[in-house]
Amino acid sequence: MPIDLRSDTVTKPSAAMRRAMAEAEVGDDVYGEDPTARALEERVAALLGKQAGLFVPSGTMGNQIAIACHSERGDEVYAGGGSHCIWYESGAAAAWSGVQLVEVGQSGLFTAEELDAAIKPRAYYCPNPRLVVVENTHNRGGGRVFPQERVLEVAEVARRHGLSLHLDGARLWNAAVATGRGEAELAAPFDTASVCFSKGLGAPVGSVLVGPSALLEKARRLRKMLGGGMRQIGVLAAACLYALEHHRSRLAADHEHAARFAELARTGRGAAAPAPETNIVMVDLDRDAAPIVVALAEQGVLVSAFGPRRLRVVTHLDVGAADVERAARALVAVLGGGGAP
Repeated sequence: MPIDLRSDTVTKPSAAMRRAMAEAEVGDDVYGEDPTARALEERVAALLGKQAGLFVPSGTMGNQIAIACHSERGDEVYAGGGSHCIWYESGAAAAWSGVQLVEVGQSGLFTAEELDAAIKPRAYYCPNPRLVVVENTHNRGGGRVFPQERVLEVAEVARRHGLSLHLDGARLWNAAVATGRGEAELAAPFDTASVCFSKGLGAPVGSVLVGPSALLEKARRLRKMLGGGMRQIGVLAAACLYALEHHRSRLAADHEHAARFAELARTGRGAAAPAPETNIVMVDLDRDAAPIVVALAEQGVLVSAFGPRRLRVVTHLDVGAADVERAARALVAVLGGGGAP
């Protein structure tokens, strides 16, 4: 089997997770009768310190429902440079909510001053400023953690301007492990937050959107509009509950594996790999990335080209320390480097 480091989304459910799915108590969720889905929604809402939760099949749907709940057509939404809702959600915010997305800062992180400068005046000839989206951890930024002190400063500016805040916390679990802060603390400044179970936690499907009960009722209606009103979803929610209880505590191992991969990758000729904050390694090359991806695949190592001269490597629960070591040494060999520690 190849060592697949393209993303933490490639994980497969374990035998124990599959058993939990098979044995899940289920009901028709559109009628509000799926007990396992209710249990997951209540558990995640409590964990993030919010009133209510809503299961959605993907983080993209969670983000887009949140944007629609907070905004009206013609409004302006601010998000960090390279944010998932700008790059990887197929233009949904423009097509569905009719809002204008504005990038603030670089590499996903931005300051309160940068946000303040980006917010347009409230005038009939300008889009109406409405929402700030923070992604934590930040995918394109290399799994970077948005520092909580900076989050609080950004939130203060947003509130002063009368803006709402949404947290794209697809990998919030990783941020909590990296910082030692609880998920509720990280989510506290935000009106809504979405968290994903099919990345580092290893479930096959699922995210949960949390926030105030009244807003989540609106979100439920919007989920139905998008085709997300599914039926016996307890089989999916059970996987998320299993992941939450059994896989969250082991995320630190993924961070350690990513750090080791970066350490080895830096010994490759023409490679720069900053020490990662979580489980995503960005490797910048002095040559085209595409041929390196092909050469590694021929050796049974799968990584992603994340730019003309950049590779992205993501550690996860389906790759162990030995796999990461072998993959990194394969990269060094392909690059023509040597002397790896």
